[in-house]
Amino acid sequence: MRQITYRSAIQEALREEMARDPNVILLGEDIGPGGVYGVTEGLQEKFGEERVIDMPIAETAIVGGAIGAALNGLRPVAEIMHSDFILVAMDGICNVAAKLRFASGGKASAPITIRAPSGASGAGLHHGQSLEACFLNVPGLKLVIPSTPYDAKGLLKASIRDNDPVIFFEHKYSYDVQGEVPEGEFTIPLGRADVKRPGKDVTLIALGGMVRQALEAAADLAAEGIDCEVVDPRTILPLDQKTILDSAAKTRRVVIVHEAPKTGGIGGEIAAVIAEKAFGDLKAPVMRVGAPFTPVPRRPYEEIYLPDKIKIAHAVRRVMA
Repeated sequence: MRQITYRSAIQEALREEMARDPNVILLGEDIGPGGVYGVTEGLQEKFGEERVIDMPIAETAIVGGAIGAALNGLRPVAEIMHSDFILVAMDGICNVAAKLRFASGGKASAPITIRAPSGASGAGLHHGQSLEACFLNVPGLKLVIPSTPYDAKGLLKASIRDNDPVIFFEHKYSYDVQGEVPEGEFTIPLGRADVKRPGKDVTLIALGGMVRQALEAAADLAAEGIDCEVVDPRTILPLDQKTILDSAAKTRRVVIVHEAPKTGGIGGEIAAVIAEKAFGDLKAPVMRVGAPFTPVPRRPYEEIYLPDKIKIAHAVRRVMA
């Protein structure tokens, strides 16, 4: 199968969906030339300025414009240059887009997809946060965090076709990562986790860029005789509880890994689900691995700040003990 980058997979999904549905439009800062990460390069030239719209440096305008366009029959894909800046548009996302279906009694919805490059990038505290947990308590939203090029393409296409607002977190350090992506049409249903590596001793539940770290840790631990199963939720709203609980019941030990600070992160929600529904299956407490509760530092301190395969392996050895 062909190998393409995470960046190319996202661009391919956008190009195919725009060609398939003339109602799909793009909005964002500098997306005409390609955006800061080059994801939208060539799309304005192909589809025109009326469908690939360069917006002012104003996230409220980007999200507000997307909501208005959605209410008039379009399917906007809004790019927030860095997910850190999404906080400027929280009111439109949480109090308008997420509430439209409920507030209208099902007569209206906001089929918008918000692409949000997320995670550390070497640029420090205002350009490196993982903010997915900020939206976890907002009914009406769907939250997607793909880890591979295959998942990025299939999940983005499904997000664009979804009739509710989706925040699509793209891991910045993953843009150049290559992976197998089949040619031709495919989508991945939202709310379905994926077992990236089967195992019997410990379940590693990892998000986004941490999936690669978990797989590397699992490979290292295999040499010690510890067989890890790596589960990638892929979406956290809706969360595929069944796959997670089935894996926890099988291995009876769980470590949850995300790049965001451990305090208040998605790991706490997943751990609570396991504690409520699979406590009797566990041989050890659920362990979480996340960043420390501090702003994201610049390089070289970023390497100390981020979870990695060494920290994950240490947590696995603790639950095995």
